[in-house]
Amino acid sequence: MALLRTFIAVKIPGPVHQAILQKTEPLRKSLGTTIVRWVPVQNIHLTLKFLGDVAPANVDALTQMLGAEAGKLDPFDIQIGGLGSFPSLKRPRVLFVGVQAPAGLEALYRGIESACVRLGYESEERGFSPHLTLGRIKQDASAADQQKIRRIFEELKIDSLGTARVDSVYLYKSELKPNGAVYTQLFSASLRQ
Repeated sequence: MALLRTFIAVKIPGPVHQAILQKTEPLRKSLGTTIVRWVPVQNIHLTLKFLGDVAPANVDALTQMLGAEAGKLDPFDIQIGGLGSFPSLKRPRVLFVGVQAPAGLEALYRGIESACVRLGYESEERGFSPHLTLGRIKQDASAADQQKIRRIFEELKIDSLGTARVDSVYLYKSELKPNGAVYTQLFSASLRQ
């Protein structure tokens, strides 16, 4: 059987997607598609764990783990706003909108990360830095392109884009297509109600 490319994430509600689209329109227009591969707004989510290729037989263990970890926590809200880039604004590779993480999000991340490691998935080397990816800078971006990105980031200020209620976590399958990734929800687990 074919392996499934999977990740665990939190959904972002439609009104916040619309606010992101509206507030980042100047950024999208200025940079276009020659410098940045933009994430379609409906695909913007908060990744908790990228699992990579998973055997279909392992999906049951993942869904049981997600249900158990989600059931340990009460729902909470996250604040969304601000622009950033990884690894830095001097050498931008990923453009993102920030997420202000309450203790509940950190606990959810840590629980899922630990449970995934126990299931045999690799531990994440980098610290948890919650964000919503807007786009990825193309490999052939020039120094002038990077300077343009820095200039636009300095000019464009994005404050609050809204609040998202985290009451469930999701396991997704990601299929890479010529027009971008297509996400299919495989499972959802509710936080303690």
